Amino acid sequence: MTRRRGLFITLDGPSGVGKSTTVEALRRELTERGMAVRQTLEPSTSKLGIFTRENANDIHGHALACLVTADRYAHVEHEVKPPLDAGETVICDRYVASTLVLQRLDGVSLGFLLALNADVLMPDLAVILTASSGLIAKRIAERGIRHRFHRDPAAPGREVDLYAEAAQALVARNVKVLVLDTSDVPASDIASRIADALPDAPVASAISPTPTPPQGS
Repeated sequence: MTRRRGLFITLDGPSGVGKSTTVEALRRELTERGMAVRQTLEPSTSKLGIFTRENANDIHGHALACLVTADRYAHVEHEVKPPLDAGETVICDRYVASTLVLQRLDGVSLGFLLALNADVLMPDLAVILTASSGLIAKRIAERGIRHRFHRDPAAPGREVDLYAEAAQALVARNVKVLVLDTSDVPASDIASRIADALPDAPVASAISPTPTPPQGS
């Protein structure tokens, strides 16, 4: 029989754009549409992911880029591929697009980051959420600074521009990208748009019955 692999969906975007809220809304939307959904995030919840998250304000540049990507490779192997192969849809909060932005804010070149992620599993749909830099700056100010990048008042505008470049870089690598402006749009509506844009689930493998050994063998 033929087994259909689940869909891999990633959500990225500037801090304060509503990623976590949208991820949860998308999980509900897809579940209501009858899909089995697995939700995850990066950095992951593994020991490596926790170390990366806890030390991201102290480790900079190429070293942090390598840590983030190392966690990604392990995350895909242990937490993303198994449910995909079982036919589940996986939604990941932050993925390659975030690396192509945050690590560039940290002084790492786009070419280095693309090479570092060259063998990473690419999503069936990469969603990039955006909003005006003024709205993003307002949301960050309201919730408080959580990362060293937020101390730069120009960071929201730079993030918006770099995410647009990240979208182009992914499209150039044949990744389906959906860019959505979340300004004044309910998360439930954003989730519906994402669900409507999903491609058909790819065929993972053709599974043949175990052959019966010939008599007398």
